[in-house]
Amino acid sequence: MIEKNFKKGEVLLRQGAIWDNMYQIKKGSVGVYVNYGEADQVMLTELGENQFFGEMAVIEAYPRSASVVALETTTVFEISPTEIGKYFDSQPDKIAEIMKNLCSRLRELTNDYDDVTNTIAELRSGKDKSGRSEGLVNKILKFVNVSKANKNMSEINSVETLRQLDDITHAKGYSKNIDSFSKGTIIFKEGLFGDCMYDVHQGRVGIFKNYGRSNEKLLAELHADEFFGEMGLLEDDRHSATAVVLEDDTVIETIYLKDLEELFKKNPPKVEMIMEHISQRLRKLTVAYIDACKMVFDIYNAEQIESVSVDSTKQVNNSQSKLYV
Repeated sequence: MIEKNFKKGEVLLRQGAIWDNMYQIKKGSVGVYVNYGEADQVMLTELGENQFFGEMAVIEAYPRSASVVALETTTVFEISPTEIGKYFDSQPDKIAEIMKNLCSRLRELTNDYDDVTNTIAELRSGKDKSGRSEGLVNKILKFVNVSKANKNMSEINSVETLRQLDDITHAKGYSKNIDSFSKGTIIFKEGLFGDCMYDVHQGRVGIFKNYGRSNEKLLAELHADEFFGEMGLLEDDRHSATAVVLEDDTVIETIYLKDLEELFKKNPPKVEMIMEHISQRLRKLTVAYIDACKMVFDIYNAEQIESVSVDSTKQVNNSQSKLYV
């Protein structure tokens, strides 16, 4: 682990570059920007003391989709993939902290994605433009700017991941809370708070919106060696869907935040796989969010010539499934 110092305005990490280290801010603060230094730069978030960035890089070497810039004199710890095991051994409490941090980002991005798809639905509602609220107009402009700022995102995300974990069966190695369930068993319900995540060892699980109602919709079907419900690791988060067992003798492992330290000591690959899973969800949802912002941008431009694409309706209707696959 290396300690590095940066002056205000120095770029710690450059958008588009491939890097594979994780960082923790010891002192100071950084800004995360898209298109930093260009006319259309956008600051996505600000991070301060003890916060992490680059967590996903220790799982997969990948061209970065944003730049990180020091907002003041800043000191960070740089942690390489080869050092991550030793880092967690010496500070096991950081495992849960990093996991919660990743899940928090996933929740924020999910909320942003919901917001942009709802905005698209409003745009497609056929209401007169003159009757739009100031709030809707501000949202439209926000998503148009996001689309402009991420005009090169498709190129960045077309590059394949350069480093992946070995193909390991989730049931292999130490597991703490294992149960077998019969078909129809509800694992968790939409709208209720969660306190854990799950790992399918055998069988199938369905993720449903409005389960048991006339407008029930199957969003995703999960099989062996797939995780789900990771947002339950955030204490104040409600489930956005219902998880139901689809066949008898489905075996599921329940993973609580408090179990992560023990799990890392006895089965380190499992913790790495959880981080990889959340990382991939963040990647997919980021691409979906940028695509949705581009749709707002296209509708906005089309409205100027009164020619909105009818294909956008189908895309909005299918948008919810992107949150779970």
